Amino acid sequence: MSKINADIEKWNVEDAQFWEQEGKHIANRNLWISIPSLLMGFAVWMMWGMITTQMQNLGFPFTVNQLFSLTALAGLAGATLRIPASFMIRIAGGRNTIFLTTALLMIPAAGTGIALMNPDTPFWVFQALALLSGIGGGNFACSMSNISTFYPSKQQGYALGMNAGLGNFGVTTMQIVIPLVMTVGIFGTMAGSPMELQSASGTLIGRIEVGTDTWIQNAGFIWLLFLVPLAFAGWFSINNLRTITPNPGSPLAAFGKILGLYGVGLVTAIVGMLALGWLNMWIALPLTIVLTLVLLRLIPGDIKPNIQKQFAIFSNKHTWSMTILYILTFGSFIGFSAALPLSINVIFGNMMEATADGTLIRVVNPEAPSALTWAWIGPFVGALIRPLGGWISDKVGGSIVTQIISVVMVAASIATGYVMMQAYNATDPNQFFWLFLLLFIVLFAASGIGNGSTFRSIGVIFDQQQKGPVLGWTSAVAAYGAFIAPRVMGEQIQDGTPELAMYGFAVFYAICLVINWWFYLRKGAYVKNP
Repeated sequence: MSKINADIEKWNVEDAQFWEQEGKHIANRNLWISIPSLLMGFAVWMMWGMITTQMQNLGFPFTVNQLFSLTALAGLAGATLRIPASFMIRIAGGRNTIFLTTALLMIPAAGTGIALMNPDTPFWVFQALALLSGIGGGNFACSMSNISTFYPSKQQGYALGMNAGLGNFGVTTMQIVIPLVMTVGIFGTMAGSPMELQSASGTLIGRIEVGTDTWIQNAGFIWLLFLVPLAFAGWFSINNLRTITPNPGSPLAAFGKILGLYGVGLVTAIVGMLALGWLNMWIALPLTIVLTLVLLRLIPGDIKPNIQKQFAIFSNKHTWSMTILYILTFGSFIGFSAALPLSINVIFGNMMEATADGTLIRVVNPEAPSALTWAWIGPFVGALIRPLGGWISDKVGGSIVTQIISVVMVAASIATGYVMMQAYNATDPNQFFWLFLLLFIVLFAASGIGNGSTFRSIGVIFDQQQKGPVLGWTSAVAAYGAFIAPRVMGEQIQDGTPELAMYGFAVFYAICLVINWWFYLRKGAYVKNP
């Protein structure tokens, strides 16, 4: 069988001759189809940060807490779905998995567009669509697990940095594209009528005033233009590696396994969402993770022994140390990406004003900076710099790089919290905006470099069989940052104490600094500077 998407029976990329003659070409082809597919996954997953900001500007009948909860729910689902996605490649094969998980993104993309056509759409519909958009977040785990198997250990930093770094551009792409496409009726009458802005908005190129026609539904429909060709490209150009997936079965059988695994994740994400109404967040989230793992182990058929075999990663202490360190980096990147747009809207969209008796009240800030104009910059810098983090780590070692960025993130978080407090309580919050934005850019840059360094460390510490599942698992737990950050920042902003959220993050970053030193940098470390 000579098709370029044929299953590959022999694969030994640690053999230099095989790599140069055959492996490099195949690996690069798979990588450059994987990257835009992952980019779309991030765009669909994280689109709620921008959509909810514009829903507020258009006067959709939901509270700030409800809007923050949609962003958080998408984060919760994406993180939970990464747990089963971690095991997909070794059960269903790379081609089958990347094709189907990319195609599934069409459901939340089209559904969101339809729901946004009517401001009277029930809130539960938006909750269901935010839940399904988590498929895009889950796709990261299977994408990274897949690409890690195509490259030799000496190029893990490059390959994983490119896939994740350019894939992360989905956040920036979304934050630039959505505001722009909402200004024009690019899909004509079939996409419905526009709505008028009730609050000023903006795009990359400037402010948009009250009363302007806005096609918010385009925020969902636009992704279909990319997802359809990408699904075809994945099917006809990506390979299953039989050395990694000895028995993927027929394509239909593989699709059944993938849907079953994602079905488990969606069920536990719903349970997690319900549990959050009854329990403290720090109890509900671990329970969601544990329930997901338990249900995965109970899946019948030939999936069960494969899952149980891969569960061996949990007996390795480095799985747990690297999970914490990846929360530091990717958890921060994705969490701040989700929370920043609405945070800008709430903190800078209002200001303090003194009443006749001297009491301070919050009123609308008529000259507020638009989140839709500025929020993209931080994720753009974080994604752009991620491959550099992988490249530097290949040269000097991942843990040294992780240690340096941990120090930067501690300092930047404290400073950001202080500035947020000043802005929230100011009669002119705009004077603090540029420092606020600069500090967040520093946080994004540090987390982006750290994304590359931690994945480099995982690629060195673990063997070929454990590397993929560990990459998937660590990325799954870290992705809960997309739930935690909007939830924590939203609650603290509502309480008038936004600085407490950032100070709490700084404490966690300091703990990560100690863990990284103990495991990988101290004299007698378990693995020296991987």
